[in-house]
Amino acid sequence: METKTITAADALLLSTKQEDHFFDRKAAAIKGAKLQKIAVAFANADGGEAYVGIKDEKDEPDPAKRWSGAPNIEDYNQHIQALTEVQPALPMDLAFLKAEGMHTYVLRIQIEKSQAVHKTSDGTVYERQGAQSLPVSDPARITALSFAKGAVSYEDYSLDNAVAEDVVDSPRLGEFLADYSPTTDPLELALNKNLIDRKSFKPKVAGVLLFSVEPASLLPKKCSVRIVRYETKEDDPERDHLGPIESVEGPVYDLIHKTVDRVTTIMSSINVWTTDGPKAMAYPPETLWEIVVNAIIHRDYSMSDDVQIQIFDNRIEVLSPGRLPAFVTKENILDVRYARNPRIVGMLSRYKTPPNKDIGEGLNTAFQKMKEWRLRSPEIVDEGNYVRAVIPHTPLATPQEAIMEFLTKQGRITNRQARDITGIKSENAVKSEFYKLKEAGLIEMIPELKGNKAAWRLVSK
Repeated sequence: METKTITAADALLLSTKQEDHFFDRKAAAIKGAKLQKIAVAFANADGGEAYVGIKDEKDEPDPAKRWSGAPNIEDYNQHIQALTEVQPALPMDLAFLKAEGMHTYVLRIQIEKSQAVHKTSDGTVYERQGAQSLPVSDPARITALSFAKGAVSYEDYSLDNAVAEDVVDSPRLGEFLADYSPTTDPLELALNKNLIDRKSFKPKVAGVLLFSVEPASLLPKKCSVRIVRYETKEDDPERDHLGPIESVEGPVYDLIHKTVDRVTTIMSSINVWTTDGPKAMAYPPETLWEIVVNAIIHRDYSMSDDVQIQIFDNRIEVLSPGRLPAFVTKENILDVRYARNPRIVGMLSRYKTPPNKDIGEGLNTAFQKMKEWRLRSPEIVDEGNYVRAVIPHTPLATPQEAIMEFLTKQGRITNRQARDITGIKSENAVKSEFYKLKEAGLIEMIPELKGNKAAWRLVSK
């Protein structure tokens, strides 16, 4: 186990840092049961760090005296023992910290976000919410947590209100088998791929989502795609900005294709300013495709909500129900390989023209294609109940580079045009970029254009 020396300044920083969703500190006198609670809560949420041996402000108002620790590493044996009694085993890393000028040790516990649902030794589930570690007693909430983390997949649940024929007699399954294995009996495939329960012959969620003609009519949860047009660039659109709302339904394979086709059609009617002038909004086809695919096949189907695609004048936002599963975070999402719904993912990969690439490969393609198109990378945001992917229509160039390129091609530029091509929302912030270029002797205002018509041009040489 690592022993590390840190500076007195770093020790003071840890002693004054505000406790939050990812950070906690406790005096060395903390009981093992209470430490278990904190560690379990971190593992069941998004991970975090706990420091044992640093008093909080309630116990010690003076920050300089909060670092108390223990004189010997062995004094933490009971704490470490308590952590090992958590079930299942915690994904953690332990280290002992010693601050310069001090003779005591602090135990640092780093907890990773986990795929499993963890319990303390007395069988209690805890979850981190803000700076609190709160018990989860409602069985339904524990089940929902299991779905959210990917410990249990909702796709394997049997549906009492559906019958085997909803899957095996589906035209979509027939089309799939015609390419995949023409001699295979539909019922045989459904049973072998665990799309239908062998005992009850009730179809499972995965089977209905993949092959039922109308999955939305059979599932107790929402499973469609809702497309919303907002005629604005604002972050918080108002009712006046709300345009057409559409719902796209069908088995997953068809749902993906119909959704991408519809979004592409809507985009083609939206004009955006580019360095080449006004053009229809367009993205790399691979980017839109992969983000839509990920939103549909990796969503949490236990949540009663649709995938939402919000189309703005300067961006597209794709909201997929459910938190990032298991050990996946927004920082490592391009590097790790994990499927919340492996049965759906596996069956889609067996299509003659599979809509999905290998797990993780698709998003990497989405990001790479945006670079090739000289557009800024998508942004992935984990909002707890949703994963939001924002696809901006903003050049990869710096604001000044974009302005200069626009002027080279178009001859003049207004503040509004500059905001469009740079992605800067503030009129004053754009003015600042104009003045920097003016000071550099590169651009000048057009004298005869005033007020709302004010514009800039290149300096004549």
